[in-house]
Amino acid sequence: MSIHVHGARLHNLRDVEVQIPRDTLVAITGVSGSGKSSLAFGTIHGEAQRRYFDSVAPFARRLIHTAIDPQVRDVTGLPPAVAIEQRQAAASSRSSVGTITTTGNTLRMVWSRCGDYPAGVEPVDSDHFSPNTAVGACPQCSGLGVVHRPTEASMVPDPTRSIADGAIAAWPGAWLGKNYRDIIATLGHDIDAPWQDLPQESRDWILFTDEQPVVTVVPVRDADRIHRPYQGTYSSAARYVMRTLSETKSATQRQRALRFVETSPCPVCDGRRLNPDALRVTWQGLAIDEAQQLPVSDLLPILRSRLDELPAEDGTAGEAAERLLLTDLASRLDVLVTLGLGHLDLARPTPSVSTGELQRLRLATSLRSGLFGVVYVLDEPSAGLHPQDVEPLLAVLRGLVEAGNSVLVVEHDMAVVNACDWIVDVGPGAGSHGGEVLYSGPTDGLLEVSESVTARFLHEPVHPGDIRSGDPREPSGQLAVTGIERHNLHDLSVEVPLGAFTVVTGVSGSGKTSLLHGILEAVGDRLARVEEQDEETDEEYAEVPRGRTGAAQGSGAGVGRAHASGAGQPTRLVRITQQPIGRTPRSNLATYTGLFDHVRKIFARTPAARERSFTAGRFSFNTSAGRCETCQGEGAVSVELLFLPGTYSTCPTCGGARYNPETLEVSWQGRTIADVLALTVAEALPVFADEPAVRRALVALERLGLGYLTLGQPATELSGGEAQRIKLATELQKERRSPTLYLLDEPTSGLHPADVHRLLATLHALVDAGHTVVVVEHDPAALATADWVIELGPGAGEDGGQVVSTGLRRQASC
Repeated sequence: MSIHVHGARLHNLRDVEVQIPRDTLVAITGVSGSGKSSLAFGTIHGEAQRRYFDSVAPFARRLIHTAIDPQVRDVTGLPPAVAIEQRQAAASSRSSVGTITTTGNTLRMVWSRCGDYPAGVEPVDSDHFSPNTAVGACPQCSGLGVVHRPTEASMVPDPTRSIADGAIAAWPGAWLGKNYRDIIATLGHDIDAPWQDLPQESRDWILFTDEQPVVTVVPVRDADRIHRPYQGTYSSAARYVMRTLSETKSATQRQRALRFVETSPCPVCDGRRLNPDALRVTWQGLAIDEAQQLPVSDLLPILRSRLDELPAEDGTAGEAAERLLLTDLASRLDVLVTLGLGHLDLARPTPSVSTGELQRLRLATSLRSGLFGVVYVLDEPSAGLHPQDVEPLLAVLRGLVEAGNSVLVVEHDMAVVNACDWIVDVGPGAGSHGGEVLYSGPTDGLLEVSESVTARFLHEPVHPGDIRSGDPREPSGQLAVTGIERHNLHDLSVEVPLGAFTVVTGVSGSGKTSLLHGILEAVGDRLARVEEQDEETDEEYAEVPRGRTGAAQGSGAGVGRAHASGAGQPTRLVRITQQPIGRTPRSNLATYTGLFDHVRKIFARTPAARERSFTAGRFSFNTSAGRCETCQGEGAVSVELLFLPGTYSTCPTCGGARYNPETLEVSWQGRTIADVLALTVAEALPVFADEPAVRRALVALERLGLGYLTLGQPATELSGGEAQRIKLATELQKERRSPTLYLLDEPTSGLHPADVHRLLATLHALVDAGHTVVVVEHDPAALATADWVIELGPGAGEDGGQVVSTGLRRQASC
């Protein structure tokens, strides 16, 4: 029995025909951008999902806001499919490890049904033990554990400024902030005097009053503008900040508002988030929040110990219920430990969990579903895993196969690929140079396929000579960071060599990412102090974080201290993450890297554009002058179908070009602006050979293996690894001369070994140019070519957080 794909044409797939055996562990490999995910997720899982939706009643289908078009002629032998992809965690801090794995629900039932209730506390249901419900949350902080209090110091950071000069930083920008200022002036307050010179009574009223007076405002405008009075309603700065925190759905607005409050633990629940009655109920001597904050590896023995105490048979109804709940909970937590997640606690907010850990949490949840005869499609389940954690992962995947399921993994880790029964290699290259199935068969047979790039790395994943040769570099100085307090790091100190390539490694959960955050905050704080003393500091310093931010405090961070000695001390700090480069299709590769600004200027200089008086703004699909008004510059229009889910179709007016006909009348070298956006990076290089500003960005992208992406590739269609490399390319094109510290968290995630070698060669080039690079990595190629290795451990969670070894590559124990 096998899955047979006939004529897959999604994205860059070239009418692919492939047969994949069922009930086996299958690896789908290929260079980044070759079409692996298009085949596994877009075609196989997409077709299974489409068939499921086709079986749903039409009335219910209209409520499912998903349009699926796998673009395949047929797929035979396809059972139901489950996809577990790598994606960012939910932004809400109310989402936790317990909610994702559903173990939090069972844990609350244990306290509800089996807990020890003190006198005066009536038994309650499980909702009373959740900070996310009205009955369970602390009435003072609504289950957040903290309270936000606006103060004069937080809302007016510089009292030497006047109101007219922006003293009240907490006020909104643009028109509304000016409106409040005009109202204050109309009410008779001096807006030109320094804030500190105003009477305290006036300052308190302006910042904290609950009154909302309505006054007639005569705004001050330019001489050539109309002065029209209007009725303005005043709202105090504190009222505005607190309303924003409680009502806004914008993460950006919320983060801005948090800058103008002082945050402290809730005085009622002392930061424990639950109502007092729930906190008085205990089980095995623990309140529920205490149990949730234990690492899973510590909570599991407590559950098993209690299970051993319970009678196997003939117990009371309460004991039978407790045994049932604990057996289920223990089996779920056991899977988490097997997958290398025992260091996590159930209260850990999902925003602080890595994408690799998040995928394994979802995998652990799926394992308990008991499904049989389905296809599991996984996106790099080994992401973020230390090599010693790969074997338990493979055991779990094997368990799924033995249970009667098929498992397809899109994978670059050659240890996982070699352990699979079957391999499907897609390539040979990326983008338009890929999209073909080069091989489908037993793993060792791939070695005979000369076109396959993967074959070279199958049994020898590291080729150091492709990256750099020679001994480790001698550091030009040292960056000492002391007193780091974050998660499982307690008063940790490390020394990072300057002018070198440093790899931070260790088992999953040992504290590597926490260390990177600690360096980020400490160095940012140091550079902030330097800037205060030296007005000649790099003008782009705004990119450097200021250390003691609300975001850092919210994640339990403690800012350490940084001291640098020797040559090459960094004057800039750049952290490059896998966060998306944009959240809408209007953000794309060209706009993010800045090359689109230069392209639009080139079009504006053409004779046709000058004849029509078109400026560079005319060639943006985000402006009303240049865009197609039918689709508002999207290139597609939403189609609402009665009794069917909505979908998108190509705009009938512009045909997907995004621009109006007048704009498309202007061409440069025979191409319209829409034609340029349709070019891949590789295709655009010769086109812009004589345009240095554009070519510089294209060369940086090509060097990082992104030549297959189109210039107009929407940000929403980019993987985390692609987004991170685009950010790095944006930095590379700037050709920084001042010493810079680059911090990267697993930059090789999602990359084929061939692309890993290209990326590492680029990072080493940065070091050769006088910069310092620090990466969190498990990749053997990164470790093999590093100048310096810092290993954390020895275990995960509270068993980690220590520097196990540090030193030159050949001296480290990694």
